[in-house]
Amino acid sequence: MPTPDPQKLTELENRIARMKAATAPKPAKEEHYTMANMAWRMVIELVAGIAIGFGIGCGLDWLFGTMPIFLVLFIGLGFVAGVRTMMRTAQEVQNMHMARAEDEKEG
Repeated sequence: MPTPDPQKLTELENRIARMKAATAPKPAKEEHYTMANMAWRMVIELVAGIAIGFGIGCGLDWLFGTMPIFLVLFIGLGFVAGVRTMMRTAQEVQNMHMARAEDEKEG
């Protein structure tokens, strides 16, 4: 069996180290901040839906001179829209976690 070339072995070790560094998992702190950002995003989506519904309902009540019927109606619709948007975001988070779990299973 021939003697391995030390230079080729060093190059191979460097390539292996680079590949391990590229596929190394991220520290837990970064994931924590990502989940906090997603939680804030979901809260903001809900509040924005309610606020937009409030604005539309208040405007329509003022325009038509009605009792706060449009206000109540559009706050309810804004709440429903905010919850639906939150559920879409939660689905994105779940899909992201499932993809990570599959990658970890394969790798």
